[in-house]
Amino acid sequence: MSRVSIHLMFQGEAREALDLYGSVFPDFRVEVLEAYGEGEAGAAGLVKMARARLMDLSLTVIDSPVSHAFSFTPSMSLFVEFDDGDAVDAAFARLADGGQVMMPLDDYGFSDRFGWVCDRFGVSWQMSLNLPG
Repeated sequence: MSRVSIHLMFQGEAREALDLYGSVFPDFRVEVLEAYGEGEAGAAGLVKMARARLMDLSLTVIDSPVSHAFSFTPSMSLFVEFDDGDAVDAAFARLADGGQVMMPLDDYGFSDRFGWVCDRFGVSWQMSLNLPG
């Protein structure tokens, strides 16, 4: 194998999701973005393929050229650990805006500050405060 990445398939919202994640996480960057052109399988301008990086995690992001009746499921989530409580709070609030809070930020025993949210695109995020030591 030469590469393993998380694959996120959207239905016309990939660019908007990439913009949101870039605004939430300072370490998020889009490395490559190719859009569909006229006459291709997907609508012109939608994301044909993007490669992005969130810290050390590689993401492949597309807009599906085919409509489908399924979306993301919370059983697969991105787990992000933070060193700063304010950063956890800010990221959680941004991703929860228009989304669904699965577990509000709280102390659940395994973390002083943990929350689980599905963003407005249906992508599931678990967020936890790292404890020193």
